[in-house]
Amino acid sequence: MKEQWERTAMLLGQPAMEQLQKKRVAIFGLGGVGGYVLEALARTGIGALDLVDMDVISQSNLNRQILATYDTIGMKKVDVAQKRVWAIDPDIHVTTYPIFFLPDQAYRFPFSSYDYIVDAVDNVTAKITLIEIAKQNDIPIISCMGTGNKCNPFALEIADLAHTSVCPLARVMRRELKKRQIEHVKVLYSREQPVSPAFSPKENVSTKQNKTTKQVPASIATVPSVAGLMIASQVIKDLLQDTKEKG
Repeated sequence: MKEQWERTAMLLGQPAMEQLQKKRVAIFGLGGVGGYVLEALARTGIGALDLVDMDVISQSNLNRQILATYDTIGMKKVDVAQKRVWAIDPDIHVTTYPIFFLPDQAYRFPFSSYDYIVDAVDNVTAKITLIEIAKQNDIPIISCMGTGNKCNPFALEIADLAHTSVCPLARVMRRELKKRQIEHVKVLYSREQPVSPAFSPKENVSTKQNKTTKQVPASIATVPSVAGLMIASQVIKDLLQDTKEKG
């Protein structure tokens, strides 16, 4: 075992570390939440990471995204993420997908090879598709609900989607998944009432289909970062529990 894993092994045990190094996790979305999921999983010894995001880093990301610095502005998030992972541990296997994930892109991914899926995207269609695929293939998944327009990290919690409240995105997801008869989806959400932004700029958004504008949610570093670390903690816990049950 490498020296860098010794202190984590003191908590989890060396057999657990050996199991984590055999796991492959896909992270869809490398923004404020996904970037911190990536950071924690890379620093906990996950053996393989598939990273999915079509965006490039901009100045507006600097206030909350761990991959964003003035040195990385204009670079693809997946490229910055890969470089960061390998700076932490060059032995981690990293696969990057600089694409906007939608149903017609699903064929590109080796879903059957994933031990866990992290949904940190903000597109409802993409989120539903990922959950459908995960359920069809019996892959554990955790889906992040909205962290924009929130100030209080202490209001974050992980729960079954059916038991969520307050979060507007969770409300939409409950409705859409009910139509599809999908139950028991693990999510991270906030019980905090959304804050009304002091002002409301808009930004241009490019997708595979078109270019449009959308309202920009307000954000602060302390909420998506905590959300990402909570998700990473849950992924690690679930991976080790699954291994224990199968063993």
